[in-house]
Amino acid sequence: MSHPYYGLNELREMFLSFFETKDHLRLPSFSLVPQNDNSILLINAGMTPMKPWFKGEEEPPRRRVCTCQKCIRTGDIENVGKTARHGTYFEMLGNFSFGDYFKHEAIAWSWEFLTSPEYLGLDKDKLAFTVFEGEGDIPRDDEAAGYWMENGVKKENIYFLPREHNWWGPAGQTGPCGPDTEMFIITKKPCGPNCSPACHCGAYLEIWNDVFMQYNKQKDGTFIPLKQKNIDTGMGLERTICVLTGKKTVYETDAFTDILAKIAELSGKEYGADEETTKAFRIIADHMRTSTFILGDDRGVSPSNTDQGYILRRLIRRAVRYGMQLGMPDGFTCEIAKVIINQYKNAYPELERNAAFVIDQLTLEEGRFARTLKQGNKEFDKVASRAADGKIDGETAFHLYDTYGFPIEMTVELAKERNLTVDTVGFEEAFRKHQELSH
Repeated sequence: MSHPYYGLNELREMFLSFFETKDHLRLPSFSLVPQNDNSILLINAGMTPMKPWFKGEEEPPRRRVCTCQKCIRTGDIENVGKTARHGTYFEMLGNFSFGDYFKHEAIAWSWEFLTSPEYLGLDKDKLAFTVFEGEGDIPRDDEAAGYWMENGVKKENIYFLPREHNWWGPAGQTGPCGPDTEMFIITKKPCGPNCSPACHCGAYLEIWNDVFMQYNKQKDGTFIPLKQKNIDTGMGLERTICVLTGKKTVYETDAFTDILAKIAELSGKEYGADEETTKAFRIIADHMRTSTFILGDDRGVSPSNTDQGYILRRLIRRAVRYGMQLGMPDGFTCEIAKVIINQYKNAYPELERNAAFVIDQLTLEEGRFARTLKQGNKEFDKVASRAADGKIDGETAFHLYDTYGFPIEMTVELAKERNLTVDTVGFEEAFRKHQELSH
């Protein structure tokens, strides 16, 4: 299955305009920096900025809205580059109902968008669906399964799966959540009689998720019904493009082609030339895209040693480290950022509005870190050569951080490359003592 005419801009517009025909208000992406929400540092899902609307605490501008939300998830930073699937920034398409429509309409519209020739036009027999099998006081979702069959889905293409597969949320420790139904494209023959979308054989690729947001998770872990029944859906833009175009990784889609081309031009290296070069290209491309969106946000963050600024600093410095490994020229981060801004400015005009800030901050941070990295690498070599029992102690790790600007995550990553470990508990202790002395 291949749809070569689909790109990021086409799918984004197709999705949002489809839901406008269903009386949804199209809203621009919310800021990446949460407002009045201390449970997360950066927005990590399409629904996250709308929590007060889901809870019924605030009145939304309309009961039906649709968005393409900028999202960042940083739990897997170290895996970016090592695998083809990990990334830190993505766009999440979503349609939302706040106490208006519920399962019946959400499922009917999902089916229409997926299968109608006017939209994705996917083969109906190549689609599979999962629903919640029930747990404790929360019943099996026969209602959702019934609506899929009402639309023409074969019973054998519907799978009941447990909480780990068919429950969403909350986006944080507490908040709105609920059972969901997930949509998959069947890409090849299942691996056996027990194969299902829960299997990792690659036969089923997830494309969309409809969450029936009807519970509020409390601090004690209990679930109480929300004041209203809501719909929250999520279709990852890059991932969906990847599936629709038959690409093996998101790096082969137009989310990254221009960025990778710029890295190749600046480095004189070729993406895919070998494993290490490919890893460096992916890290630089992913981290620079994420950093540009954080800096280009209207609530733009500067690199720092705390909170969002620390995440940003980690991303930029990891990109710089791998850029130096590829022999990139000074100022390469700004050149890549300009490509990203140009690519996304129509969908996210704030990037162009804040371009001067983006370039200024990248120039400062790249220059600052490039100087300390050259010195720090020499120091790390000394530290690694004298590591006792294959371990770098916490005080030494803190010295690398405090003196040479090495984030602890980078020290751990460098150590792992040399089969060494780092006393991270000792690092935290040294860091805490330093903070106490500084106050």
